[in-house]
Amino acid sequence: MQQDVLLSTQRDAVLVLTLNRPAKLNALNRHLISELMRALDAAETDGSIRALVVTGAGRAFSAGADIAEFSTSVAAGPEHAARDFVRPGQDLCRRLESYRKPIIAAVNGLAFGGGCEITEAMHLAVAAQGATFSKAEIDIGIIPVFGGTQRLPRQVGRKAALEMILTGRPIDANRALVLGLVNKVVPPDLLLAEAMSLAAQVASRPAAAVAAALHAVHRGLNVGIDEGLLIEAAAFEQIVGSAEALKGVSRFLGRRNRSARTEPIGRG
Repeated sequence: MQQDVLLSTQRDAVLVLTLNRPAKLNALNRHLISELMRALDAAETDGSIRALVVTGAGRAFSAGADIAEFSTSVAAGPEHAARDFVRPGQDLCRRLESYRKPIIAAVNGLAFGGGCEITEAMHLAVAAQGATFSKAEIDIGIIPVFGGTQRLPRQVGRKAALEMILTGRPIDANRALVLGLVNKVVPPDLLLAEAMSLAAQVASRPAAAVAAALHAVHRGLNVGIDEGLLIEAAAFEQIVGSAEALKGVSRFLGRRNRSARTEPIGRG
């Protein structure tokens, strides 16, 4: 019987996806990448799911690409390597990055290579104390190819990214926090609860506004400021007339009016 390489549990409006190849440190093989893509497709059209959390089973978040599986393709030459190794990983990270619902990485252990790259691609990240991050591809004579040479410098800066990529040295969770690779570091026993709390908070916000913000930030990062402002304005125009926006403005005005009526006479 084939192991379920991806576990799925829904808690209220939050879907928790657990990478489940602990004996392989949750390395990303073709089957796991395919299952992740399938789960993302299903969750995107499920109205009961407003946010996702991704974590790993066992002591690792993900050790990265399953080099043992992909080695045959790599040995067969560039065309095979691009088809079987590079493209699936890039497609997964692109899907995570451009997803219309917020995705939070709950990094429970080592996040090496492709494991670091999927963390970069997700919208938010919480790390357990003791989690480590590494761009170890240089140690086997290759470079990050799931988007790591592009996303990491955008997130942590050129020099910090190049230090990780060129040396392969791991960094701890606190260093990842300082660099901006993760949003928060918590004790291991609080990791999932913290990620779920963050996911629930975002899930409680108007879904259309959340999706518009994700779209505007993602698209805007890759263009100049003037084009980015056009993207922002277009995203705003898409949602400003929605029922959620109209109700939100009405609630805000109602609170302001009530506050004004309770101000003491003569103040100011």
